[in-house]
Amino acid sequence: MSKKLLTIIVPCYNEEESLPIFYEAIRDVEPKLPTVDIEFLFVDDGSKDKTLEVCRQLHEKDERVHYVSFSRNFGKEAGIYAGLEKSKGDYVVIMDADLQDPPALLPEMLGYIESGECEVVATRRVDRKGEPPIRSWFARKFYRLMNKISSTDIVDGARDYQMMTRKVVNAILSMKEYNRFSKGIFGWVGFKRKWLEFENVERVAGETKWSFWKLFLYAIDGIVAFSTAPLIMASIFGLIMCLVAFLFIVVIIVRTLVFGDPTSGWPSMVCIILLVSGIQLLCMGILGQYLSKAYLETKNRPIYLVQEEDGK
Repeated sequence: MSKKLLTIIVPCYNEEESLPIFYEAIRDVEPKLPTVDIEFLFVDDGSKDKTLEVCRQLHEKDERVHYVSFSRNFGKEAGIYAGLEKSKGDYVVIMDADLQDPPALLPEMLGYIESGECEVVATRRVDRKGEPPIRSWFARKFYRLMNKISSTDIVDGARDYQMMTRKVVNAILSMKEYNRFSKGIFGWVGFKRKWLEFENVERVAGETKWSFWKLFLYAIDGIVAFSTAPLIMASIFGLIMCLVAFLFIVVIIVRTLVFGDPTSGWPSMVCIILLVSGIQLLCMGILGQYLSKAYLETKNRPIYLVQEEDGK
């Protein structure tokens, strides 16, 4: 009986130092995966270093290595989608090139999938050693907020590192939205899931491409993509301010009739005007985020564009 195929998807952006180390690390684990054949699929997300050259070299060295190179940087979400779309495996696993996703977990993940116990084996970090404390604090608060305001289950410390069956891959690919938030999509599609925990691992080479600002924008994308709570919040703010304004009108009328002093208190009035204006701008910003996402979806642009694929 022929072996099933396991596709290892690796989104890459400026990872020329990490890729050879990653490739050898997988080769070291390969003897522990005797029940499957392996193919590598590197997705070069418009790297500015020699990542594409390294992919070409690995492809020439090993025919199981395939690569896709984008015409420019489209982001990791596009890289994940392209990898899933181009994959041919019966099983598919998504991994980072920096080895922060331990290859040593692959045999255990495959064991759970092959046993039929689950269709997805996902991973999560149990700590954030090596990260700036402020970044870790915001990350934890983000996961807590997302689980409160959306129906999608997003586990704290969840990684994109997960192995899934072809059925799950097809379900994810059926969601062709342009604004993608994979952690939310993985939870939204459902299917029986097994979680594996591991301690945080430092990068083997290079530097992280995720600045605090990029992570903040990514969090906003996630909230807008999987929750309408901000819109409800804007509506509640509007209702509250209408009630407050009505109360102030009553107070001013009573004060004028009783004390005959309608003009005092202008400093507090200025503060109130600034407060209301700020809330209005906040609500407009929230509406703008949803409108901008809808606008981008209606353009129906491709999620990514390919410049080169396996030398073609």
